[in-house]
Amino acid sequence: MTPVSFDQINHSKTLFNKLSKILEDIFDQGEAQSIAFLIIEKLFGLSRVKVIANYPVIINDSNSLELLLKRIGNNEPIQYIMGETEFFDLTFKVNPSVLIPRPETEELVNLIIRENKKASQLTLLDIGTGSGCIAISLVKNIPQAKVFAMDIDKETIKTAQENALLNKVNVFFLHGDILKDGILNDIPTLDLIVSNPPYVRELEKLEMKENVLKHEPEKALFVQNANPLQFYEKITKIASEKLRIGGRLYFEINEAYGLETKSLLVNNGFKNVEKFHVC
Repeated sequence: MTPVSFDQINHSKTLFNKLSKILEDIFDQGEAQSIAFLIIEKLFGLSRVKVIANYPVIINDSNSLELLLKRIGNNEPIQYIMGETEFFDLTFKVNPSVLIPRPETEELVNLIIRENKKASQLTLLDIGTGSGCIAISLVKNIPQAKVFAMDIDKETIKTAQENALLNKVNVFFLHGDILKDGILNDIPTLDLIVSNPPYVRELEKLEMKENVLKHEPEKALFVQNANPLQFYEKITKIASEKLRIGGRLYFEINEAYGLETKSLLVNNGFKNVEKFHVC
């Protein structure tokens, strides 16, 4: 990343233009601008609207800003640097113990809300909850739901618990390995199960960006090449046992295995199986 100086910058639009230009060494223009807006909002308290309106800005510590850009230049995700991200219009704390929530997961949450919002009661389980973004967003938008959320990592659950507190919702968190038999014996019959499990094959690492490979948790992303549907097979089996009649199962999937995942569900007795594409 090109060395920079922020001396004599005293208006937000000038700062935004400079940051965007610097960040375009790494990102495409749209992403560079989004990150520039985020930096100005978090460091200087100016919203996007105020930046566009060219509010004045005072840079008291240019070293901190330069250090931040250096970290970005080393492929550290801006969400981890800031310690938080936005998902479904909510704020979530994030760190290297949790996967950074993706826009496609917002589409999954939106689908679940659309199809279940009018349910008089709903008991659901989020498997592999990570930051808790799915579980927390669901209970925030379906307040009558009783929500359980599970993860294999204790540090991950700690972050998810902090996010539940931050967003003022009640989620029942469980620690355990979903691949172990009997792990969910003590939870009630469920109306809905949702999971965004690890589904990226090891061989796909060659196609991924360094900011993901170097900083995001491998356990939340990757599966062995020889067994890409490992989690889907186990969760489908659990769903067959724990879902009430007429219950629903939602997955985020690897597009390369869309037909195989659909066949897995059909072969285990699930009906009305649909596959949605995120544009």
